[in-house]
Amino acid sequence: MSKFPTLKGFPIYLVGLESKRCLVIGGTHEAQGKVKALLDVDAWVTVIAPELNPQLEAWALAEDISWIKRAVQPEDFEGAFLVIAERHTPEINEMIWQHGRAAGAIVNVMDDIPRCEFIAGSVIRQGPLTFTISTSGCAPALAVRLRQKLEKGFGPEYGLFLEWMRDLRPGMAAHYPDFQTRKALWYEIVDSNIIKHLRNERLDLALQQLVDVVGVEVASVLFSRPECSEVLSRQLCNRTLVVTA
Repeated sequence: MSKFPTLKGFPIYLVGLESKRCLVIGGTHEAQGKVKALLDVDAWVTVIAPELNPQLEAWALAEDISWIKRAVQPEDFEGAFLVIAERHTPEINEMIWQHGRAAGAIVNVMDDIPRCEFIAGSVIRQGPLTFTISTSGCAPALAVRLRQKLEKGFGPEYGLFLEWMRDLRPGMAAHYPDFQTRKALWYEIVDSNIIKHLRNERLDLALQQLVDVVGVEVASVLFSRPECSEVLSRQLCNRTLVVTA
């Protein structure tokens, strides 16, 4: 039997981390990667280490993170929700594990499988769109390579598209109260060429197609967005926008 068992994880996304104390123990590039991922979701981050690498120190100086400039101590875990630690000596790993658990935190000591309550996959973000790729601890390098491949196919147009969809939701619910009708319209939007138009920087065509699908009353919530108001100004000058109910 392998000494490195497959980690069968239940995939979840933690939210509300801006108000939950997240501890990262260590000051090297490994800690930096975890801190960056936490800062991407506006987490409340405290780093504990005698020294930090340049990027971590820059975040500390900018007050993006709190820095406790010393080795970790048992009292540091009070009030912690999440604990991520670089691998230290077996004795320190065990102390982190025991005190983190006693404080009610969820704990991950890197590369120490018996002291991991969760694993973090390789992440792709485009605005609200998030992919997480995990190999269940078998080959993290493969997860990185898969992420790099997928990143090429999911550009910023997906983030912008999802921001539009978020803004449309209240109007869609109000204007199309029948669930089946609304569901069909959502799929018509998703299956349309709107994302393609956004990728090609043809916001005029994307906006026109959206108006054609949901009507101007619903789509008008987007007209005040900066990228849409500029397009509308040009179209009104050229009289090219076709507005249909």
